[in-house]
Order: sequence, then structure tokens, then C-alpha cells
Amino acid sequence: MATTTKDFGVIGKKIGMTQVFDAEGNVVPVTVIELAENIVTDIKTQKRDGYDAVQVGAFRAKEKHLTKADKNRFTKNGVDLYRKTKEFRAQSEVDSVKLGEPINLEEFFADLEKINITGTSIGKGFQGGVKLHNMRVGRRSHGSKSKRQIGSIGAGTDPSRVMKGKKMPSMMGNRTVTRTKAKVFKYDAEKRLVLVKGAVPGKAGNTIFITANGVNSWNKYNK
Repeated sequence: MATTTKDFGVIGKKIGMTQVFDAEGNVVPVTVIELAENIVTDIKTQKRDGYDAVQVGAFRAKEKHLTKADKNRFTKNGVDLYRKTKEFRAQSEVDSVKLGEPINLEEFFADLEKINITGTSIGKGFQGGVKLHNMRVGRRSHGSKSKRQIGSIGAGTDPSRVMKGKKMPSMMGNRTVTRTKAKVFKYDAEKRLVLVKGAVPGKAGNTIFITANGVNSWNKYNK
């Protein structure tokens, strides 16, 4: 069975947020994503690798900015050098895909209403329990020493240890986040821009990975 473009995914860059008007005149907040030139840099087959997948590269890179292993990988496949690559599992055999060919973006977004978007959330540094886990603050009376402390973290006799998964102060943000079923408001083929309703993980300039909702099993294969 031939593989379609929607079986894979595409790479883009978050530009920022704005607002537009829909057909009824309502103001809709949208995120603008600029799509890169997505090129097939590697192909994985069931016979050779045990699974079918396509590696997509975006944003051309200079040789001095890549490791020796990355340069050899691109050179072996006879493709240009790219800064970002991502492997997308295929739902069928990758018999119609060829190395060095671009992903057809118009085919990918044709009649596509919802997409999954993955990016790195904005890092907010080390935070306490109140901001990170929405814990209650202590009494603000005179002499109180527990205004923003997390309090007891476990019993002293049994089990005499801190249980796994206990909510504690730690780093906030800077994690891989996937927003599922994001509504595509508009796709501009000429400018290679896609407008997505609502917010998208990460700050402006971050790399974004997009898959068709319900087609590519992102969380299972691309952690």
C-alpha cells in the first residue's frame, strides 16, 4: 500500500501569536507557525530496520555546526546538511518515498482540520510548591514560618522515607509538551504559514513538530 504525506509529519518554527477574524466576524486568537522546507533525509524499512519510518530534515546547516556523526549520516544518504531532523513512524510501507525529496505540504494540510503540535515549553527556572503545584500558602499571621513552605513530606516512623512521586519544589517548564487536536484555522501555501487556533508550546523561534491528528502515534514513538 502506498504511503501518503499525512502518514508522516512536518517541522516548523513558531513565529508568535496574533488575532484574526473568522467568517462570522468573531476575534480568534491564533499562533503563527512558519513551515520549513521539509526534506526526506533517511528512510527506515521493515526489512532492514524492523519498522517503517521516514526521517525529515529542516533548516539548512553549515558543516562547522554539525558533529562528525551527523555529517557522515547526511553524506551517506547523499542529502544536504540540516540543523533539525525528526523521525516519523509510517502507518504503511514507505515504498513511495525517496531520499532528498521534499514533503508535499499542500497535500499534508489538504482537508486537515486538527493536528498534534509538539514543542519545548518555556523554562521558568526552579520554583516552589505554591507556583509549581498550586499548593496552599500557610497562615500569614505574626510569627508564622510556613507561608510558602511545602510542610511535611512524609511520616517519620512508617514508612520513614519520602514516597516516590511526592510533589516537591523543582524545575518548571523546559519540557517536551504535545498539544493534541489543535484546530487549523488557515494554511497559506504561498507563504508557507499555518495559523493554529489557541496557544502552542514554547516561545517564539522554537522548533515545532506537527503530525496529523489520529494518523501518527506521536507519544508512543517520538518521546
